[in-house]
Amino acid sequence: MKKIHILLTLGLLISALVPALAQGAPPATPIDGGLSILLAAGGAYGIKKLRDSRKG
Repeated sequence: MKKIHILLTLGLLISALVPALAQGAPPATPIDGGLSILLAAGGAYGIKKLRDSRKG
């Protein structure tokens, strides 16, 4: 009985994973544009904080 329970559980798990594994790879997403904007904003914020700390 225990062996049947284990085999049934494994069969259900494998059948549940098949649709997830059948999907193709996700499309390549460019991150350069957003990353460049984020770096520029961080640099501008850092320069502003540096100038503010020198004022007072």
